[in-house]
Amino acid sequence: MLLAIDAGNTQTVVGLYELDDEPVPGAARRCEDGLLDHWRIATAADRTSDELAVMLQGFLAFRDTSLDDIDGIAVSSGVPRITASLRDLADHYLDFDPVVIEPGVRTGIAILYENPKEVGADRIANAVAAFELYGGPTIVVDFGTATTCDAVSANGEYLGGAIAPGIEISMDALVGRAAALRAVELKEPRNVLGKSTVESIQSGAVYGFAAQVDGLCDRIIDELGHKGDGNHKRTAATARRIRAGATALASDSGGPATE
Repeated sequence: MLLAIDAGNTQTVVGLYELDDEPVPGAARRCEDGLLDHWRIATAADRTSDELAVMLQGFLAFRDTSLDDIDGIAVSSGVPRITASLRDLADHYLDFDPVVIEPGVRTGIAILYENPKEVGADRIANAVAAFELYGGPTIVVDFGTATTCDAVSANGEYLGGAIAPGIEISMDALVGRAAALRAVELKEPRNVLGKSTVESIQSGAVYGFAAQVDGLCDRIIDELGHKGDGNHKRTAATARRIRAGATALASDSGGPATE
């Protein structure tokens, strides 16, 4: 079995995959293929390797398995201290090194960036997964601490993208700087024209960020010269709340494995 770990700045997602599952010939591949279970925890950079091992062991116990049954670990991390702790975990509790997406690791995708070392592991993982599952050209939208829109060419090349402040940190900043506003649940309101302060904030968040995604996707498509022949895939749980308002994501049937 394989543990796939995506350590973001806000949350860390752990997926447990069965490596023995053979793809069905001729069947469309899905990001859920082989996925046995997944868990989401808050990212805490000061967690030690021993603490992470206890947490992982507890999660695996829900599936009647343990770290002894794990054959490999793949790590995409944007938090260096978490990356170091996961390396220590593998060194202390497992008989193999983790595969960490970082400069020097062959991912099978060419990175057409001025400095490829600057591209985050999460953006590379998104691009690899999107092209593997859906081909190209593809735009991958990731709603995390930052909202990223990245493009993959028809030849499987990472072309670059855009980074914008994420939805949740933008909401936190709004509430923190505006004394008369309070935190609200991030969900689609009844109308675009809110009839209360709560609905107005929800409208601005849901439809505002949906329009941001549409605008970025349209500009990326225009710059690449592709009209209507590309895929638009989204990742992260937040995408479910934004999807209804975003034209670019409206016909999407799924996202890469970090969904």
